[in-house]
Amino acid sequence: MGSATRWFAAFGVAVLATSTVAVAAGIDDAATVTVPAERIITTPPPPDLGNLPAHARPVDTSRPDHVVGNGSPASCTSAAVVAAVAAGGVITFDCGPGPVTITMTATAKVFNDRPNVVIDGGGLVTLSGAGQRRILYMNTCDRAQVWTTPRCQDQDHPTLTLQHVGFTAGDSTGETAEGGGGGAVFVRGGRVKVVDAHFHDNRCDPVGPDVGGGALRALSQSAGLPVIVAASTFTQNRCSNGGALSSIGVSWEIYASTFTGNVTTGDGANPAQPGTPGGGNGGAIALDGNRYTLDVVDTTITDNVAGEGGGAIFFVSNDRTGNLRIRDSVLRRNPSLGFETSGFPGIFYLGSGPIQVTNSIIE
Repeated sequence: MGSATRWFAAFGVAVLATSTVAVAAGIDDAATVTVPAERIITTPPPPDLGNLPAHARPVDTSRPDHVVGNGSPASCTSAAVVAAVAAGGVITFDCGPGPVTITMTATAKVFNDRPNVVIDGGGLVTLSGAGQRRILYMNTCDRAQVWTTPRCQDQDHPTLTLQHVGFTAGDSTGETAEGGGGGAVFVRGGRVKVVDAHFHDNRCDPVGPDVGGGALRALSQSAGLPVIVAASTFTQNRCSNGGALSSIGVSWEIYASTFTGNVTTGDGANPAQPGTPGGGNGGAIALDGNRYTLDVVDTTITDNVAGEGGGAIFFVSNDRTGNLRIRDSVLRRNPSLGFETSGFPGIFYLGSGPIQVTNSIIE
């Protein structure tokens, strides 16, 4: 059983590039340096993405609309990333030959009346929230980001693709819009796809019955189509619910990915028990809603912890129409400290029929 095993370069040992330069601000040009990028010295080999389903593979970014940086780590700044994301289109980076971490001094926000957004870090770029802010935000129902249709909760644009890029130290604690959550990335509407991306040490609110997604929170995906996650890693993320991933009424397809060391921090489940703030469901993944599906394929989920239900996966279909399918995967040592479904260690499940398990280990 294969899985994505590459440790993203930016989580290795870092040496800060301290030089500062003044350059012309813009999208394709470098912006004025406010926080220099960090040069990283660990560079693992890229993963093999050839075995992924066609719809889960990276998109072509050979002709980018915007290039952040002009060849050096110091030229790749938060301001340049924010401007490129606001303009929309395909975004790549030219930060020099080595891995870098760009410390974000503001959240990058997608505008709904701009082209679809692709962020391609080339396997070298990690965006950091510095433990102070969410890194990336898209919301088709946020008027500040421009309404483009009368059905903002179900529209096919913009789309957001994140590939060959890392996210670390994102923190959305205190963000209340749309219920909060999404420590690194929050998406409502359109479509989101994550390929060969790496989420480490991101967090959202520590308590609450519904808030979730230390790494990624997704709501209202177009036409009920699934979020795609492929060849990606989620390590040491945390939130009240869904240490790594969280959604309400959203389907997911997860391929060749790894979830390790993600934890819940809430207490009292949902609805919150008397005298508790609520939360604690889904150490790695917490999904809720009515009709939706979760497909976990060729994926490893180990050593995640839920204070309440589902150390690995919390899956509740309120009207019992949802389905959970696990194939060619390994789920081990994912304690549920409150409750779980009998015979499925690390999983709490309420859905249509039994959990569908094929060629997998759950223990």
